[in-house]
Amino acid sequence: MSSVAIGRSDNPLPAISQKHAGVLCSPEQVVIVTGTQQALGLIARATTRPGDAVWIEDPGYHGAVAAFRDAGARVVPVPVDGEGLEVAAGRRAAAAARAAYVTPAHQFPLGMAMSLRRRHDLLAWAQSAGAWIVEDDYDSEYRFGGQPLPSLQSIDRRHRVVLLGSFNKVLFSSLRIGYMVLPPALVDDILRLRYITDRGVASLPQAVLTDFIDGGHLARHIRKTRGLYAERLSALREAVARYLNGALHIPAIEAGLATPAFYNGTVLSRDIESAADARGVEALTLDRFGLLRPPPRGFLLGFAAFDTAAISRHMQVFATVLEQASGRARRRH
Repeated sequence: MSSVAIGRSDNPLPAISQKHAGVLCSPEQVVIVTGTQQALGLIARATTRPGDAVWIEDPGYHGAVAAFRDAGARVVPVPVDGEGLEVAAGRRAAAAARAAYVTPAHQFPLGMAMSLRRRHDLLAWAQSAGAWIVEDDYDSEYRFGGQPLPSLQSIDRRHRVVLLGSFNKVLFSSLRIGYMVLPPALVDDILRLRYITDRGVASLPQAVLTDFIDGGHLARHIRKTRGLYAERLSALREAVARYLNGALHIPAIEAGLATPAFYNGTVLSRDIESAADARGVEALTLDRFGLLRPPPRGFLLGFAAFDTAAISRHMQVFATVLEQASGRARRRH
């Protein structure tokens, strides 16, 4: 059973190299999947046994929590700070954990990038513990300022990192093509699990994507949308500053398809989320992503899917929601 399908001569590396600088692997280490969630399910079953501890960023991605818990693993929430996952805290909580799930390029949902020092600390822990690191590189192609960040996989010399990537966000969600770049020691186990659960991703969409990549269209698409999304993030910052009167603060993170916006008011965030949703504005509260510790108060705001006029309009609606909620809170007191 072949593990690869995308790319000229069954070589997916040209496609992956357009999304992740410096990836070190052979084609045989790449397994095509439908997306990140399928990859997480396979990895959780291949790397852990029931009762094994797994580090998960807190706040973090609940899809990873669900995948590891479904495999019987014990999820250990590990806090994040301005440098990313706090490796020292993870060591104190579960030094012998079997795996760690991280989003180092753009932490979900708080947005910071993991520092190089912290990346080396995490790799050193994985080597000493014999653990696996699952690197979810869900939107690193959308970094709007500064130099591209090296993936954990590209600086891993001990083959402890599994890199996850997807074309679903870059192109469109119904494409259902993603991939794992596996350490050699995991390839056979993952392929066995893949064989008994799913014989593979449909070949026709992969063939079309291959032509799209080989024609240079993917690279041009990423360059174009990177500039467009940077403009939309800038428009969101301007709208928040204009209409929200200091109630929200967007951190200086130039990346991604969505951004955290920290909330300075006193009304419960969930109440505001519900009221905004009723007005057609989706602003997920950051506490939805907390595991053990309460995250900063605020919201996750998507911007990539909206033009600048829509962003301005939605922030005006959100400002009205906040004003009305604050007015009701003052009357109650």
